[in-house]
Amino acid sequence: MHIVWDWNGTLFDDRDAILEATNDVFRSYGLPPMELDHYRSVYSRPIWASYERILGRALVEGEWERLDVAFHDSYHRLMARCGLAAGARAAIDVIAEEGHTQSVLSMWRHDRLSVAVRELGLHPVFRRVDGLLPEEAGGEKAEFLVRHLAALGVKAMDVVMVGDSVDDAAAARHVGARAVLYTGGLQSRADLDRFGVPVVERLSEVTVHI
Repeated sequence: MHIVWDWNGTLFDDRDAILEATNDVFRSYGLPPMELDHYRSVYSRPIWASYERILGRALVEGEWERLDVAFHDSYHRLMARCGLAAGARAAIDVIAEEGHTQSVLSMWRHDRLSVAVRELGLHPVFRRVDGLLPEEAGGEKAEFLVRHLAALGVKAMDVVMVGDSVDDAAAARHVGARAVLYTGGLQSRADLDRFGVPVVERLSEVTVHI
């Protein structure tokens, strides 16, 4: 089997940084800081749809781009205090020992992603690491997974996508792969359970579903 890992909120434990960066963005709108449960109630992919729920209105032309830049400026400052999720390295190592191949597909910026993977010492494990290129906008993950698997030369029937949001599971369903969802991210357990794929509380449990 080939395992495609999501990065943010899955292998990389940055949930608190994302929430804080989002609150930084909306402070200028006069909105009070959101608690995790509130953000989970409005969170979805694409992210701009979440922002519209937070504001209670549609974004105007150019507003998404400004918000996205502001978010990443704050997030890239805050991420310095983040690291691998609990059990991430052990799960990766067990999967490798069992003879499975692995890669990373993220909706984060590719240049930042590749540096983070290397700094955390994970680059020898992954056959491929893909994030967003400068000209690409973050949206749904499905078409990016199609491209990722094509570059790997892997058949979808031999793939398990592991992520922290229903967007990861939807991408897997789109290509005909299986999915396992992890509760370490920004979506609630109830939202993840509704998609009808295995949901785990600990990354060590992923191996049970491969």
